[in-house]
Amino acid sequence: MAERLQQASQQRRGKAMTAAAGSAGRAALPLLLCALLARGGAYVLDDSDGLGREFDGIGAVSGGGATSRLLVNYPEPYRSEILDYLFKPNFGASLHSLKVEIGGDGQTTDGTEPSHMHYELDENYFRGYEWWLMKEAKKRNPNIKLIGLPWSFPGWLGKGFNWPYVNLQLTAYYVVTWIAGAKHYHDLDIDYVGIWNERSFDSNYIKVLRRMLNYQGFQQVKIIASDNLWEPISASMLLDAELLKVIDVIGAHYPGTHTIKQARLTKKKLWSSEDFSTLNNDVGAGCWARILNQNYINGYMTSTIAWNLVASYYEQLPYGRSGLMTAQEPWSGHYVVQPPIWISAHTTQFTQPGWRYLKTVGHLEKGGSYLALTDGLGNLTIIIETMSHRHSKCIRPFLPYFNVSQQLATFVLQGSFSKIPELQVWHSKLGKPPLTVLLKQLDSLWLLDTDGSFSLELQEDELFTLTTLTTGSKGSYPPPPKSQPFPRVYKDDFNVDYPFFSEAPNFADQTGVFEYFMNIEDPGEHRFTLRQVLNQRPVTWAADAFNTISIIGDYKWSNMTIRCDVFIETPEKGGVFIAGRVNKGGILIRSARGIFFWIFANGTYRVTGDLAGWIVYAFGQVDVTAHKWYTLTLTIKGHLSSGTLNGQLLWTNARVIFPKNGWAAIGTYAFEFAQFDNFQVEAMP
Repeated sequence: MAERLQQASQQRRGKAMTAAAGSAGRAALPLLLCALLARGGAYVLDDSDGLGREFDGIGAVSGGGATSRLLVNYPEPYRSEILDYLFKPNFGASLHSLKVEIGGDGQTTDGTEPSHMHYELDENYFRGYEWWLMKEAKKRNPNIKLIGLPWSFPGWLGKGFNWPYVNLQLTAYYVVTWIAGAKHYHDLDIDYVGIWNERSFDSNYIKVLRRMLNYQGFQQVKIIASDNLWEPISASMLLDAELLKVIDVIGAHYPGTHTIKQARLTKKKLWSSEDFSTLNNDVGAGCWARILNQNYINGYMTSTIAWNLVASYYEQLPYGRSGLMTAQEPWSGHYVVQPPIWISAHTTQFTQPGWRYLKTVGHLEKGGSYLALTDGLGNLTIIIETMSHRHSKCIRPFLPYFNVSQQLATFVLQGSFSKIPELQVWHSKLGKPPLTVLLKQLDSLWLLDTDGSFSLELQEDELFTLTTLTTGSKGSYPPPPKSQPFPRVYKDDFNVDYPFFSEAPNFADQTGVFEYFMNIEDPGEHRFTLRQVLNQRPVTWAADAFNTISIIGDYKWSNMTIRCDVFIETPEKGGVFIAGRVNKGGILIRSARGIFFWIFANGTYRVTGDLAGWIVYAFGQVDVTAHKWYTLTLTIKGHLSSGTLNGQLLWTNARVIFPKNGWAAIGTYAFEFAQFDNFQVEAMP
């Protein structure tokens, strides 16, 4: 038997070295079994002295905000394929956790997400798309952890103030109803809940939230605080025994792989509860690879969560393409599986929450890092990265310079791992094609006759996973349809009797919330409309505009005609608009420029060059009142624009110098009810 094992070992060694010599990308991936190398510079992986912290998984954020907006409108099978790449175990990113925004009606980076309670006596647990997304994630991975976090809050909670802590019990009740609604209406168990994303926390509110969760039977829901910086939450916990008790996880954003002493003194779980936010090219992939290892090595963070899950929003909005993959063309079905998906897989496919880190992890002598985890049942996963400084800069924080160079690294398995006979090997190499290699499986390492020792020749910008698990795979589907621009002619009459989602396809709300509406007072042409449903400014997270606005189309559009039926619901003070060449959105929406054609219930019209209404091109009197349908048409061609009301020319030859291009849009003058119907846009060359 021993002779057969030795013979098999020699055969496998030969195969491994042959494969290494011919691997794509470096003509060599010399996986050298290193029984003959000196042990002096070896990196020991050993559990004899116990294990490190418990691993809590790798996840991503949908929201903060509206980052998955376009995903829901993808046709099948492409939508399901995208979801598989994100959530399906042993296929793509295979995420362990999903963090979603608890919609609060406010602008939260790339759009607004609707609240389940727009008003105090209003409850609707089918608005938006986060419920659907959580169910799709659970469908693929029943063990995935679900996290909810508010960015903004509906205005009624603020009682006239831009502050969610005016009534602590009321805000806690609001959050707990979201958790209860997830369970009652969607059979979703929320595992963690946060406080207020990247904004002030209130210690008393956190205690009230814990008590209310317990009272409502949600003792299993754990609290994360404060989704901002390590301080002042850490010091507050050390000074307040009750606060320390009710918080389960300290979550920090963009920590730069480091924690602080006070956070560690709490002895609580430490998470990078939002990280990445970087363009999903090869540099973004390098950023993600580096922090997935070093967040634990440098900062003892046991979970890292990427913002964002999938870049499924118009690319010209802030932080375009900052998702693990890109899916921003539901009209064509095109999507791109970007490198961060496969970088994620190096960790997620070969570990699970509940595994434990080894204490013997750290940095490589010539740059890079190594990490190891075990399930305590004999399985071991080792992750080694050598990301260079130029190839791993995240968008934040500043990354001090460091050097990485080619090196021969020897690893020695000791303790319960010393008898591991074989390790599967997965490899990625970042760089410019054709040098790029993503999650390629190499021949396994056979360790029976090496005393648990092996060496790797490591070059810059590489990632290795060595594991006892044999279940990993690089999933794939046939190529999706080719990329296509937004259709030049687009129409929507909103005639949907029972909409599956509350928002109309491709409209991206930037302030306010626009929802499908059944107008029971009009059984005729306008029975089904799109309605702006907020009548009060939310407790904001960003600089929401003072007007509501929803954008649609191709940012490159210049010449276009926009037509829409509009219905003002607010007498005297109400107003609505259609617009073209809108050049800003997201957190920059307040300063958006474009051509905005307004009519008001007081019998006036206005044409402005900005959403705020400071740049006026034309104005005058018009026969308009509330509670009556009108058809607005805006035509923009070159430097000139014109508009009609019910087919009658109202203004013409308004000169437009800036901007040259942008989206189409609809909206209201203030936070007021208004309806839109028979929207149509035709973009011209």
